[in-house]
Amino acid sequence: MKIPRIAYAAYGFALIVVVLDQLTKAWIMGGLDLREMGHIPVWSPLFNLTWVENRGVSFGLFGDGSARWMLSAFSIAVAGILGWWALKADRRLLITAIGLIMGGALGNVIDRIRFGYVVDFLDFSGPHFFLGSMKINFPWIFNVADSAICIGVILLILDSVRAEREAKVGLAAEKS
Repeated sequence: MKIPRIAYAAYGFALIVVVLDQLTKAWIMGGLDLREMGHIPVWSPLFNLTWVENRGVSFGLFGDGSARWMLSAFSIAVAGILGWWALKADRRLLITAIGLIMGGALGNVIDRIRFGYVVDFLDFSGPHFFLGSMKINFPWIFNVADSAICIGVILLILDSVRAEREAKVGLAAEKS
């Protein structure tokens, strides 16, 4: 099977995300010894480095680590499906989204398999804003892989909206 040239871009983005994710985690774990320190103010209160061992998924689900292998298998399956999708994709924004999500999934699964948890450390939980009289904080601590997944999902949505709009314009042009 011949791999389309554009698919290599998705695989390249995934590789870049995995390498950046693993390098930053190695720096956090070994170079900074953040695990022992627990917390380093960088630009307090806006941004800190904080050690978190995420044994579950979002919002603490499966936080006891019981789903380690299930989550690992799921992440690998998602990355495989995205890798296959990249073979069929023909739009740059879609390829970028696929690569970012695939790389993020693989970056986190490496941690989950190696350590039994995902290393999170980017902490923006200090800032808050008010919605009426309610104080709202950004409570999550995350990593490079998580960021790539979020950006990839946003790009995926943008690509979908854009493709739908282009399809409608194409249909309108055919009718006239």
